[in-house]
Amino acid sequence: MLKAIVGLNWGDEGKGRMVDNLSAEADFTVRYHGGSNAGHTIHTDRGRFKLHSLPSSVLRPTVTGVLGPGMTVDVEGFLAEFEALREHGVRADRLLVAGAASVCFPFHRDLDGAEEERLSDGRYGSTRRGISPAYGDRVMKKTLLVRELFDRANLPGRLAAVLDWANQRTERIYGGAALAPDEVLRWASDVAERLEPHVVDATALLGKALDEGATVIAEGQLGALKDLYYGIYPFTTSSTCLAGHAPVGIGVPWARVDRTVGVTKAFSSCVGAGPFVTEFDEERADRLRRQWGEYGATTNRPRRLGAFDAVATRYGVRVQGADEVAITNLDQLSGTGELQLCVAYEQNGRTVREFSPVPADLAAATPVYETLPGWDEDLTGIRTYEELPAGAREYVEAIQDLLGAPVRHVSVGSHRDALIEIK
Repeated sequence: MLKAIVGLNWGDEGKGRMVDNLSAEADFTVRYHGGSNAGHTIHTDRGRFKLHSLPSSVLRPTVTGVLGPGMTVDVEGFLAEFEALREHGVRADRLLVAGAASVCFPFHRDLDGAEEERLSDGRYGSTRRGISPAYGDRVMKKTLLVRELFDRANLPGRLAAVLDWANQRTERIYGGAALAPDEVLRWASDVAERLEPHVVDATALLGKALDEGATVIAEGQLGALKDLYYGIYPFTTSSTCLAGHAPVGIGVPWARVDRTVGVTKAFSSCVGAGPFVTEFDEERADRLRRQWGEYGATTNRPRRLGAFDAVATRYGVRVQGADEVAITNLDQLSGTGELQLCVAYEQNGRTVREFSPVPADLAAATPVYETLPGWDEDLTGIRTYEELPAGAREYVEAIQDLLGAPVRHVSVGSHRDALIEIK
């Protein structure tokens, strides 16, 4: 069985904790796109762990985590995270990297940062982890695949071509110093030696596993509104975040996703630039941000906060093909007073209920709200839906009705066990 766990919004929806929880019954968890710009936080009895490159099931000892062919792999970051988690029982044979994934070099990070500086006030809000130039180079056929790091005979020639293209941009566009081929070759040889125990043919491994009835979870990064093709372009990431891409990105393009879980917060949050229709004013956002700890797990940038946007989230449900919805962070709304749900947009004198990912359309939109009473009770100790306060249940059910998809999970705290399953 192939399951996909994906974001319905701008990212930061709490996918990591859902993957961690649902992977308890899985055999494999596979990241199928993105790179070290992911920021997934897992809270277990052993502490709180912030993951960037690794699958969110990494602390489940019976689950094998894989970085799929659709990723661009920050090799240094991957190795550093693995070393940091070895003391927690994470083994090399349970943490694998597809040989067909592409390499995100250190110079990709430099290029990413240089381009953001060049854009100045027009920047896109990149995490500066090298994702955009790394994916661009894969499309341009100007980078290496992971497996090429082990082709000793051809590596120097391949690397020379890659560096020529990198240096053209570094010197001519950004005015930086050229990269020395010998230094980069030494870097590649060093990381290859440490990476080799993890490298696998993901297509052969996962194809066989699915044929034998294994449960595979495809872990999405960011969310539908950041998707390269269907998100709010150009305020997107550089890969496709959609569940429909999961079979391709994990290495089994012939497979079908059997079940898609779409994850959304109980309110809206966004990191990076671009239109955000339900955004709170800065005073309110700053107060709630500090109260809730809403800062990016990768960059520690303050997240932009807003009321729950059912128009945008319903679009996320549609393009993700979500069979069910998980609502996270419901506990954070306790004691915040009346709650607003955005049910439509006012746009150029019209009431609009269908989401358009066109930035100009969103910039012209103002939210139409439905107000619910809220609740004051602490939810963090509750484990059944029936125990939730009436106001919390009313809020969840209103979201379910607006999205047109069943809500099957509600998180009420940061710990992996603070999760309510709705039958």
